[in-house]
Amino acid sequence: MRKRPAKKTVRKHNQSSLPLVLIGMGLIIFGVAAAFLIFDRDPSQNAQAQSASVVPQKVDYPAPELQLVDISGLAVDLKDYHGQVVLLNNWATWCPPCRAEMPVLQAYHTAYQDQGFTVVAVEAGEPAEQVQQFVDKAGLTFPVWVDPTQLALAAFRNMALPNSYVIDREGQVRLAWSGAISMDALEKYVTPLVEE
Repeated sequence: MRKRPAKKTVRKHNQSSLPLVLIGMGLIIFGVAAAFLIFDRDPSQNAQAQSASVVPQKVDYPAPELQLVDISGLAVDLKDYHGQVVLLNNWATWCPPCRAEMPVLQAYHTAYQDQGFTVVAVEAGEPAEQVQQFVDKAGLTFPVWVDPTQLALAAFRNMALPNSYVIDREGQVRLAWSGAISMDALEKYVTPLVEE
């Protein structure tokens, strides 16, 4: 006797796995296409796309005490900015959304610095030399502090990067963001505080 039933079983097995193979191939193609769309964008477009849906949380509490050093090694204190509106931004040189939002923060800082506004960018953990290279390349003119032990992340109780806090002229934290910020969001939420 020959094993004809075994051949039928093999055919049924091959026919039943064909849809699974096609579904698997479809998922792979979809994944590749999605990755292409996500990673093929200009970084500034990524920041704008991500931050378009990021809305700050309205808060009201005293700014925490924070003393660090800037990229040139000088001691700095958040209290030194009392009387100004400060956007404190926790970021890192290795963080893509952090790097992508820097041109937006620079443009806003330039537009409003004469009205008593400043960005204070606190880099979370990288050596000052590395941070300085990024600052020079990006053309940043606002204060940049280095935070090797991540004191600012602990002080604001938020380990996600980037995150930002807007502190009013009286030293009260009024807005809190997690995620990249767009120019539209800055104009909508921060400008009214600057103009108070």
